[in-house]
Amino acid sequence: MAKNIEEFPKPIISLFDKYVHGDIDRRGFIEGAAGFAISASAAGAMLNSLLPDFANAQKIAPDDKRLWIEDIHIPSPNGSGVINAYLVRPKKLKFLQKLPVIIVVHENRGLNPHIKDIARRIALDGYIAIAPDALTALGGYPGDEDTARAKFATLDQNKIKQDFIAAAKFARVTEHANNKLGAIGFCYGGGMVNYLATQMKELNAGVAFYGAAPKIEDVPNINAKLMLHFAQDDERFNAMWPPYEVALKADNKTYQAFNYDGTVHGFNNDTTPRYNEKMATLAWSRSMEFFAQVLK
Repeated sequence: MAKNIEEFPKPIISLFDKYVHGDIDRRGFIEGAAGFAISASAAGAMLNSLLPDFANAQKIAPDDKRLWIEDIHIPSPNGSGVINAYLVRPKKLKFLQKLPVIIVVHENRGLNPHIKDIARRIALDGYIAIAPDALTALGGYPGDEDTARAKFATLDQNKIKQDFIAAAKFARVTEHANNKLGAIGFCYGGGMVNYLATQMKELNAGVAFYGAAPKIEDVPNINAKLMLHFAQDDERFNAMWPPYEVALKADNKTYQAFNYDGTVHGFNNDTTPRYNEKMATLAWSRSMEFFAQVLK
């Protein structure tokens, strides 16, 4: 990684958060940085340093011989045909062996190489991982983050939500599945996990990394056990947590919530300097222990 997050001025990190969430584009980032007496060339270099470095962060190779990997096409209920997904599971299974399935939900850039790597990591822990691509109808992940973010902003989110419900229902009955279903997501994906929990009684376990809260009136519908991870410095999503927690407590839902010291939004994403290795390792170990307890 080119830099640690501590090396970036805090206003730059705030600008980058706006950039990541589509509030500003590259030009807006550079113009915003000028307000802090940072030159356009320096701002551009900073932005490039903050962007994902997929190749150097990859932990599990796409051709890892321990894994069965395939691209699948799940029927969509909204007239768009299918939602494409990346399926990964351990290659060597015992006769009639069945495994829990975990839906992996990407950030607001579609199914990029980082999320595929996350799916492979999960599969090596003894799960079937299925990572759908919300950008399917627009040709899938386009290969660069700026284009992906721009395409993502044009999606009909009501249709995409139905696609993810369809993918989760498919996951429960896919080959080698044991009828136990989990979901994990990051940023946009964390919000999708919270949404799925309110819509699917079949969801057993949900892990949301810095995700948007669901509609409070839908919280009584939650059946899944939840684990929720928050960055310390993440005003946008942390503001949603207090009323969500009140609703979870009011309905006696089973959940755990953690806030990680010294972290910013995206701290689990090891492709950018926002990554906090210590806290991400802790959050990940908690998540996998949680899935093991609930799904295995």
